[in-house]
Amino acid sequence: MFYVKVICMGNFGRKIEIFLEYMIANNGYKMVLEGLKNTAIIAVLGLFIGIVIGTLIAAVRVSPKYKFIVRFLNAVCSIYVSFFRGTPIVVQLLLFYYVLFPLIGMNITSVNVSVLVFGLNSGAYISEIMRGGILSVDRGQMEGGRAMGLSFSATMMKIVIPQAIKNIIPTMGNEFIALIKETSVVSFVGATDLYKAFNTAGTNSYEFMVPYLAMAVIYIIMVLLISLLIKIIERRLRKSDKSL
Repeated sequence: MFYVKVICMGNFGRKIEIFLEYMIANNGYKMVLEGLKNTAIIAVLGLFIGIVIGTLIAAVRVSPKYKFIVRFLNAVCSIYVSFFRGTPIVVQLLLFYYVLFPLIGMNITSVNVSVLVFGLNSGAYISEIMRGGILSVDRGQMEGGRAMGLSFSATMMKIVIPQAIKNIIPTMGNEFIALIKETSVVSFVGATDLYKAFNTAGTNSYEFMVPYLAMAVIYIIMVLLISLLIKIIERRLRKSDKSL
């Protein structure tokens, strides 16, 4: 049994040597750094776009429906949310990169398309998260704002939405983590992310065990850092509430 373990450890050590040799001698680390950068860019910008779109959609969804324009916008938002929540993000990437943009004659890089699609996809989910957050705010906050002479939109932006954001910070953190993990599909449109970088390392070195283990470790570290950041933000928000 001990002999078998020694052989296994020796084989694993050899795999690590092959992986490190490829990463250093063939500049594989540069592709990993590029993949890490693109993963961060797609996830961060996608979340930012999603927050903006999601907030606007949520505001429309909770607005009174006595005006035609509001009813029309609500119908458009419903179709938008249904499409992006009802189709896989890989399908959305393929549609935008290989169908939509070529049809309208636009030449956009795969990373930029990925940022846009991830932002639109995230916006559909964040709209529901934000809507739930808005509905969780006491109704008296809206009534108080209107009593002070503020319009519905001003009350929503200055009073209700800031309170709603406090309530949904943990869920937004989960959405960010989901975006980080979902970036592994952007290689379908040729973008270099962590998956593509480590898959290329495995293909060129003919050893996939160590590259995939290293990729998993990097994803876990990123998720742990995001979770820690969310906890720090929650702690500070609780302190600010107590100080009031």
